[in-house]
Amino acid sequence: MKTVLTCLDHSIYTQSVLDHAIWAASRLGAGMELMHTLDRHPEHSPTSNLSGSIGLGASEELLQELAALDEKRSKLALERGRALLDEATRQARAQGVEPVHPRLRHGDLVDALAEIDTAFDLLVMGKRGEAADMAKLHLGRNVERVARAINHPMLVASRAFKPIQRVLVAFDGSASARKAVELAARHPLLAGLECHVVIAATESPESKAAMHWASQLLDAAGVAPRIEMIPGHADTVIADYVRLHAIDLLAMGAYGHSRIRQFIVGSTTTTMMRSCLVPILLVR
Repeated sequence: MKTVLTCLDHSIYTQSVLDHAIWAASRLGAGMELMHTLDRHPEHSPTSNLSGSIGLGASEELLQELAALDEKRSKLALERGRALLDEATRQARAQGVEPVHPRLRHGDLVDALAEIDTAFDLLVMGKRGEAADMAKLHLGRNVERVARAINHPMLVASRAFKPIQRVLVAFDGSASARKAVELAARHPLLAGLECHVVIAATESPESKAAMHWASQLLDAAGVAPRIEMIPGHADTVIADYVRLHAIDLLAMGAYGHSRIRQFIVGSTTTTMMRSCLVPILLVR
């Protein structure tokens, strides 16, 4: 059975992440894995262990008090994480999703995902976590790391969920972008959605060939896409198209593995995740 792995924290994106995951699981006929990681970072967290930084001459009593405080905070974080997963499980089951399995993990999120990389079909997480600076459109510290690390499609949820009717595939002819087109043609997640394909390029033999390939593939699958070639920088072209055509979901190729590929494509991927106000489906 297909599985949608859903990464949950205590950020303002949490409800939207869950709503997007329930939508995806319903379309795929999939079960859900709900995962919350307890990953402590002293540089960001008020729950840091302070017992090692109080200096020489500290009393044994003070050390014990700090250790007890840290233990209490850890227990509270554990209880809070369980409560989060219990509520998410309740909501998913209320929407008809089965089976639903909560996972409470300790350690780094990327490490946890690597351990179960073959056990899910789609990963869903928010653009930003609890520590991200919303005013500056910062990504959460884990989003880019996860996008580069996993080999499965990844749905990056927007701030709030809304019904998804129109999907835009940002197409540049690359291998990962071709997989995004193939997903639009054949994957049940995108079946029946109004499909747009945009190539940010001037007309050339290469861009015309890419458009022809995408058109043929989608037509053969019974999809009637709107395909456009628009000159300009990909970041601007895609963002403008999303806004002008009321696009609900952006599908695009994820980061490549080589350093050159990460520099050329990764910058566009990151910019879109930071600035685009709709959910983004990243495809390897």
